Amino acid sequence: MRVGVGGLGDGHNNYAHSMAWFKGRIFLGTTRSNLCMLRLQSSYSDLPLEVWPVECPENMDELYKLDRRAQIWAYDPATDEWEMVFRAPLVEGAEGQLVPREIGYRSMAVFQAASDPEPALYIAAWAPGRAPGGHIMRTTDGVNFERVTRYGILDTPASVTRCLTTLGDKIYFAPTARRGTDGGQQNTAGLPIVFESVDPSTDVWTEVSEPGFGDEGNMGIFTLVAEGNQLYAGTFNLEGLQVWAAECTGTPPYRWRKIIDKGAGRGPLNQAVASMAAFNGSVYVGTGIQGGGTDRVNNVGPAAAEVIRINPDDSWDIISGDARVIDERRIDPLSGLRAGFGNFFNGYVWTMAVHDGWLYAGTYDWSVTMRWAKLDQSPPRARSLFEKLGTETVIENEGGADLWRTRDGENWLPVTRRGFGNAYNFGIRNLVSTPRGMFVGTANVFGPRVAVRDGDGWVYEDNPLGGLEVWMGQDAAQ
Repeated sequence: MRVGVGGLGDGHNNYAHSMAWFKGRIFLGTTRSNLCMLRLQSSYSDLPLEVWPVECPENMDELYKLDRRAQIWAYDPATDEWEMVFRAPLVEGAEGQLVPREIGYRSMAVFQAASDPEPALYIAAWAPGRAPGGHIMRTTDGVNFERVTRYGILDTPASVTRCLTTLGDKIYFAPTARRGTDGGQQNTAGLPIVFESVDPSTDVWTEVSEPGFGDEGNMGIFTLVAEGNQLYAGTFNLEGLQVWAAECTGTPPYRWRKIIDKGAGRGPLNQAVASMAAFNGSVYVGTGIQGGGTDRVNNVGPAAAEVIRINPDDSWDIISGDARVIDERRIDPLSGLRAGFGNFFNGYVWTMAVHDGWLYAGTYDWSVTMRWAKLDQSPPRARSLFEKLGTETVIENEGGADLWRTRDGENWLPVTRRGFGNAYNFGIRNLVSTPRGMFVGTANVFGPRVAVRDGDGWVYEDNPLGGLEVWMGQDAAQ
């Protein structure tokens, strides 16, 4: 059932960027006004659109007049009530004006540091370009939130990290955006390094990997996941993603071994690891191409994402993806599903989680963006489909992100293929298993006002279906 809609009452709340179960409630960190940020980035300035999909400021100074203060909300399933428990403060910016200290919360992890009397919720904060820098926050009670690291973390140029991950008595992260660019090249912080700490409040972090694992092509580390006593790391690489693993014992830096190279034989079409999850002793890897399946800066794509399984012996299988020949051996997807779970528009497998014996995988589906596209400049495969069937017909049948699940890792069933019935839910951004059921947080950037065709032109209208949504799937026994 849907428990949150319309950005929780504010269509600028576009992404359910982080979620965690803590003290009997689901905590959700928002990122705001995403399409307005992207509109002012050079890599998006020449998109073949008839009109920008949402109403946005025209320049950076106007952008900073929007209320982009990120929010943290808590939902209590017992009362079916949401509460905003934190809003980013305003701080002095680089140009002397007041700016949001954070515009998003990209990652959450429950962790008991060496100085914590009990488990606390740690939150990775995303700072805008004019703010002092990214950092990590903590709450022990879900009411009071404090910044526990310096800005930038380790005096790095980082403005954000997306992968707080715990293993044993340590917490890990890797920077994924550079300070001072207001988002800019969000995937290349210049620090493709894994850091660990036993206590973030001490600001003591140890490098546990060499930069890029010794490969200059690894421009970022997108995703971390723990399985047993091992930490797995997935990279962003223009020649194709890599996956590395290490037993995090002894004195760092640890001995990392490369398991997957060159996008598992698919090269640039598997540019980055977008998600990972441990399931039944294996690690499942969801891939993607930055920019939603098309990297216009580097001329990669469009292509749909794959799911790859890393087995306990470090061999790997294609679960959902394109068949290919590697070393004269043909490899077919074990599920029988092509890339994108058979949907060309699924540019990312954006999140994965395990709940009640099932592995779930959520996608990013860009088909709804074709509503505002110039068809004659669109990818040939998409152009042909939309011209033959009509834009609204395709969106009605395909629009919205997919959510799939499997019991054995190979046979998959769809939970939804249409964003829970809302085509504007173009991404399943977070999945969290809780004692009350599975929570699903979406990415929905089409609020608060969206472009609607008016004769031969366009007008912006309020969009009640815009803004993130939250869904809860209860177990059959509840």
